[in-house]
Amino acid sequence: MGAAVLWGVVAAAPLFIGAVLAMLRKWPPRWLGFVLGFGAGALMASIAFELWEEGLDRGGPFPLVIGVALGAISYYVAARILDARAAKKKGDAGGGQLAVGALLDGIPEQLVLGIGLASGEPVSIALVVAILVSNLPESIGSAADLLDGGMKRSRVLLLWAGVAVICAAATVAGFGLASITGDAFRTAASGFAAGALLVMLVDSMVPEAQSKAKESTGLATVLGFALAAGLALAS
Repeated sequence: MGAAVLWGVVAAAPLFIGAVLAMLRKWPPRWLGFVLGFGAGALMASIAFELWEEGLDRGGPFPLVIGVALGAISYYVAARILDARAAKKKGDAGGGQLAVGALLDGIPEQLVLGIGLASGEPVSIALVVAILVSNLPESIGSAADLLDGGMKRSRVLLLWAGVAVICAAATVAGFGLASITGDAFRTAASGFAAGALLVMLVDSMVPEAQSKAKESTGLATVLGFALAAGLALAS
């Protein structure tokens, strides 16, 4: 159980650290867009080489596809709720949508991490670095957008602290559930995270990066993908 707590905190900490970094300085829009594009590329690699490929090998296509569909629908519904709330306040839901995406990705992803730890699977340093590469830009971008939208600094920190704590707790929950779950559950959880991330990337993160970084977005995305893919293959 101690290992689950440790790795849960390590995997979730970048979510809160990114929010802190967003407050330490005013990020120029172009730099922020580049960071978001880099993070989007890292998340694409995570979907391809960790969530999809490993899920397919572990449990086969059926639970994976079901998980993808549920994750996509869950994120879509949550994002539309945020859009409606933002419209009433005449604001922008972009930062909130990134936070929802991090939550819907982080919970199932760290559930799988906890189950793997309970099963005796080792955690590689490459995997930890890959999580940092994908989570950090996501929280920086979201926190910066929320601050620009007028949210108080204390509320932004509280929001991302809550996301990080919930994701870390999911690792411990996965460790406890390991004895009553099988490969189909782990595969569906991976698919859920992949589905939520794909919709978030297309609807929110990539357009947000493009609006800020302009022609640099593609380069940043490829660099993020290449680094995260290399780390995933190394692990």
